[in-house]
Amino acid sequence: MDEKSQKTTIVLFSGDYDKAMAAFIIANGAAAYEHEVTMFFTFWGLNTLRKEAAVRTKKGFLERIFGAMMPRGAEKLGLSKLNMAGMGPQMIKHVIRKHKALPLPQLIELAREQGVKLVACTMTMDLLGLQQEELLDGLEYGGVAAYLGDASDGKVNLFI
Repeated sequence: MDEKSQKTTIVLFSGDYDKAMAAFIIANGAAAYEHEVTMFFTFWGLNTLRKEAAVRTKKGFLERIFGAMMPRGAEKLGLSKLNMAGMGPQMIKHVIRKHKALPLPQLIELAREQGVKLVACTMTMDLLGLQQEELLDGLEYGGVAAYLGDASDGKVNLFI
């Protein structure tokens, strides 16, 4: 690794809007400071990368149930606290607009523009019955070994 090159890795395990926002704010900040950034999405964090529109795929019964129960995309995520039957996410989005901050979908797009590597965990995809067609285009796919390869060189490794 180049002496001046710094790497940051973030595991996004949570499917909460506020935690996903925090992860992408940190990722974008690190990328702005010229860190090589890898975000590894596993379990409920994968919902952040789901396409909003339903995609027809061939699945078994359990996989269809999981797909129906999980939120589709960043806009549909709930809050970790004060979700209040869905009112909490609307309130936080209002506050974000009021303060002219970037909402989660724009933070995701900014991360992509800055070259942040977004990696979907293939083992979790298998467990939850998610298929590549259901996730955003242009992602990378890998397992624990792929994450560890990046994390072992990282100076900053976060689990959110």
